[in-house]
Amino acid sequence: MKWVVLSLLTAAASASTDAWTKKFFGRRSAMEMAVFPLAYSLPLFLGTLPFVTVPPLDTVFWWSFAASIPLNCVAFYLYMAAIRQSPLSLTLPFLSLTPVFMIVTGFLVLGEVPSPVAVGGMLAVVGGGYLLNAPSIRRGLLGPLAAVRRERGTLLMISVACIYSFSAVVGKKAILHSSPFFFGMFFFPLQNFLLLVWAFATKSVDRRLLVSRNAVTKGVLVGLFYYCHVLCHVWAISLTQASYMIALKRLSVLFGLVYGALLFREEHLRWRFAGAGAMVAGAAAIALAGGH
Repeated sequence: MKWVVLSLLTAAASASTDAWTKKFFGRRSAMEMAVFPLAYSLPLFLGTLPFVTVPPLDTVFWWSFAASIPLNCVAFYLYMAAIRQSPLSLTLPFLSLTPVFMIVTGFLVLGEVPSPVAVGGMLAVVGGGYLLNAPSIRRGLLGPLAAVRRERGTLLMISVACIYSFSAVVGKKAILHSSPFFFGMFFFPLQNFLLLVWAFATKSVDRRLLVSRNAVTKGVLVGLFYYCHVLCHVWAISLTQASYMIALKRLSVLFGLVYGALLFREEHLRWRFAGAGAMVAGAAAIALAGGH
């Protein structure tokens, strides 16, 4: 089925964006890393806009859209900071906490009671997070938990997952009052533009960096991966239920671990694949049980 292929391409493109951005620009600051996929994907998004059908838009869409922008801008910066500071195999799996946080906020704010399958998914995600740092168990049963606290990139990615748990709800509202394809192709060019303006206006990034020696070819590659990630995501989600698509997209975590092994020679991969696999399975169970 087309949506399955597109969902898998989304996962692969997402992991590729992260890995090659870290490989090419990981020695720079988080904001300098971020501007490359943002700047080099922007022309592709702008070139796609004329071909996107504009649905009827109401006040709910505009309020939801406006609320999504700052949340996702902050999350994108923290995401880059996380993968810059810590191994991909210790950061990307913690994105699986997003549906867990959504269950918790739904229970606390709306009184929604999770299904047994969703509870099982939560336990799998938590257990997977423990397995990621299983080598630290030699320091005691709480060793893996202490390792999470010591790894700054992991903590940053947990904060990203928390932000995404809110932005996903707000973004879903905007999509329901427009269309998945329109939202994606309208939202991301604006997000890219605003983050680039912020980076240059605050002098966090020198604009000459984007066209420095060897930067253009590398920037085009990561920009293309980022654009393909978004394009395949909105295309796939327009063809099937969001929960099915997101469940397959979680495989980006496992693709990221493969990149970590091949490009960065990351260690303890047996435990990290086991932990990431449990977290991906748990996140998929939550998505399929609750439609997140």
